[in-house]
Amino acid sequence: MNDIFKARLARARFRAWHRGTREADYMIGGFFDRYHAEWAEAELVWFETVLEEDDVDIMAWALGTQAVPAAFEGAQMTAFRKLDYVTI
Repeated sequence: MNDIFKARLARARFRAWHRGTREADYMIGGFFDRYHAEWAEAELVWFETVLEEDDVDIMAWALGTQAVPAAFEGAQMTAFRKLDYVTI
């Protein structure tokens, strides 16, 4: 893992855990903590792109109350929607 990738992961972790609401922090930060060690470039790009979206939308996708945009569909969104990584 190169230094640039590590720096991007660190930034993504910070952004995942500092969303502004405790619920979003647990959901998005918990997902990061559970899965980031398995990520390559494509997975990190996906997550960085998700981080640009509004928390309300991200949480609605995870909870199934809003349709997931096609750009975010795939294995990572499937894992995200399981919510088995949220520990309180």
